[in-house]
Amino acid sequence: MTAKRPYLLRSLYEWIVDNQLTPHIVVNAEVPHCKVPLQFVKEGQIILNIAPAAVGALQMTNSDVQFNARFGGKSQQVYVPIAAVVAIYARENGAGTIFEEESALSYEQAPVEDTQPMALVEETEQDQDKKSVSTKKSAKKPGKAKGSHLKVVK
Repeated sequence: MTAKRPYLLRSLYEWIVDNQLTPHIVVNAEVPHCKVPLQFVKEGQIILNIAPAAVGALQMTNSDVQFNARFGGKSQQVYVPIAAVVAIYARENGAGTIFEEESALSYEQAPVEDTQPMALVEETEQDQDKKSVSTKKSAKKPGKAKGSHLKVVK
């Protein structure tokens, strides 16, 4: 399958902007080909404001994020490979997500076999407890299919 990170990044960006909040991305500046202002990198990461008012010519493709922005009063072209995007969140309330590690192979183009839509989900402590109990039960009764323990968050 192809990587889900670029799709989630674009949808969360749109959601944050639609809610009139300020989207920020956390970038691993040590990923090859990453072009960010190095003077603002701390502990290998940089946080970039990608709000429409803060950047120009923003492009989020399946392979990268590119835009123009001003740093210290100087305009600079920023290039971030999708693999370098660690998280996206709203500055005002922290709503967003941290992306899980995906293998390098998932960034290559691959045929799509499963067209099931994906939903963002949130697990509560009760859901995690049910999952633990469900896992124990399914281990005792092999071959019996269980329903999903995930719930859709609207």
